Order: sequence, then C-alpha cells, then structure tokens
Amino acid sequence: MSALAFLAVGLVVGALVERLLGPPGRRRRSPLRLLALGSLLSTLLLVGAAVGGYLWASSVFDRIEKVEVGAQLSHGSGTNYLLVGSDNGRDADDQREGVDGSRSDTILVLRVASGQATMLSLNRDLWVDNPATGQKGRLNATYNAGPANLIAAVTQNFGIPIDRYLEIDFSSFAGLVDAFGGIDVTFVHPALDRASGLNVPTAGVVHLDGTQALAYVRSRHYTEVIDGKEVPEGGLPDVNRTGRQQTFLRELFAEAAHQRSPLTLMHAATGMADGLRIDDQMTLVDAARFAWSMGRLHPVSVVLPVVPRRTSGGADVLDLGAGADGVLAAFR
Repeated sequence: MSALAFLAVGLVVGALVERLLGPPGRRRRSPLRLLALGSLLSTLLLVGAAVGGYLWASSVFDRIEKVEVGAQLSHGSGTNYLLVGSDNGRDADDQREGVDGSRSDTILVLRVASGQATMLSLNRDLWVDNPATGQKGRLNATYNAGPANLIAAVTQNFGIPIDRYLEIDFSSFAGLVDAFGGIDVTFVHPALDRASGLNVPTAGVVHLDGTQALAYVRSRHYTEVIDGKEVPEGGLPDVNRTGRQQTFLRELFAEAAHQRSPLTLMHAATGMADGLRIDDQMTLVDAARFAWSMGRLHPVSVVLPVVPRRTSGGADVLDLGAGADGVLAAFR
C-alpha cells in the first residue's frame, strides 16, 4: 500500500512539474516559474518526510505486542500509566541464569496531569488482595494471572485508576542506553554488586553504559565502599532497589529529551519495540503522546510509606504505612 501511495505521489509531482515548466521543446524558465517550482519541491519534500515518518512510526508501533486489558482500564482526571518492569527477559537468550520466565519486578504508576509528571513505586512485596484468587499475597504475584489481573489489583487495593499499561523488559533498555551514548547517575560512594555485575569505583556523577546501567537496575546486593570498607546497603532492599530503578528511568527520559538526532531516535525506537508490551486500547497517537510527555516532562518521584512485617506463614512482606492515603490520593 505504501508503494502505491508513493507511486501516486510521484505521478502527481511529475504532472505538476510538467505544468510549471511547460512541455519539452518550448519550456520557459522564467524566474517566477523557477520560484514556483522551488516552492513546490520544498513543500513536497516536507510532505514526503512527514508521510515517510508516519509510515516508519506505524511499522514500529505494529511490532509492539498488545495485551488484552481494555476491560480493566479506567479514565479519571489526568492520565495514569502503569509501568511494569521485568528484569528477566521473555526470551531465553535474555534471561538471567537460574531465573525462568518474565517477572513483574518493578511496578510504577506514572501520572501526567496539568503539564506535570509524578512517579510512584508500588513495591512488589506489598501485601494485597489478589482479584484472581480472592486470597492475600504479594503484589507482584497478581501478575501471574496476567496483566489484567495486576491492573485490577492496583485499582482495587490502592484506589488508583489505570488509563494505560506499558510493560518494559529491562534487558532491552541496555541497548537503548547504548543508543543514547550512556546515562549519568550520581553515586554518593563507590558501589558494587558482584551478583549483578555492578562496579562503580568512584563517587560523584558516573557515566554508565548499557551493561552497567542494567547491573545498576538489577542490583539486589548493593554495597557501598566507605573509607575503604565494603558496607552493605541498609534499609529495605526492595524499597532501595525500586528507588534506583526510578533514578534509572528519570535519567533515561532526560537523555531522550536531550537527543536531537533523528537517526539516533529512530534507531532507539526500533530497538525498543521488541522489548515492550502495551494495552490493546493504546493507539499510535497515544504512544506518541506518552513519548512526548517523557521527553518534555521531568517526573518527580514520591515515596509510598510502607512498614515491613512477617506473616504467620513466615513471609516477609510490606504493609502501607502512616501517610500512605495522602500519597495515593494524588494519583486518584
């Protein structure tokens, strides 16, 4: 179909040029005719670029896997995006050793309203009601019944309506980071994680390539080097890790906003397509609106208060803490 469209455009262009220049043998190349021809060709080049850009964007969008979650989507004030990050690829070649299957390792709600963006992490260990089973369990376990069940769990347990769903394979982000030339992350102290491969020998602003950025995102045994001694990170590991993942996403969005090369952006978008899954109601215009928002807005992270506890079955989980309702209200 695109070939027919370009053929039709070519025939029209040819007819117009012939009309402006006149038939062969008696063409009058007056300044006005040449000016009109130049204006026509400039306009056609712009139109051709726009048509080519749309066809390219449409082909990339068609490669993105769509998931059937339309029945669980809501529409409130502003737009709430549920961003689900997996740090274990869906394909066998992208999976970490000893870890099978895709895992909903990171669950974020990104709210865009009134020209501002706010990001909230929903820790995977939050103890919630599972809509699919009617039983209590961890939030990330609700994903086992599919993305639709995860959306329902977020809405029912936290009162947050979800407008759009995006599932991101963190493995694919390594290539995206490299396509942008790396990202800058600030480290208070040198840091390492031998399990994930993270190795940051200096403090301050550190430029990470795709491999190290992925190791930073995956870090579960984050250790800082303070006064020459290795000091394991304190606090709640899951909360700390999701904080790093938020930092990673903010820096990646910022780097995308700074890119001016169309070829770089096209290469990055093409590489990302196979690492995404989106809701089946999202259109190309919706996707473009999301990309525009992330390139122009700088999401502000808010922290959901949580408290740890151990269930009667011995599971270490998280409950909502004091002040959580106020935080959640901003996303409703």
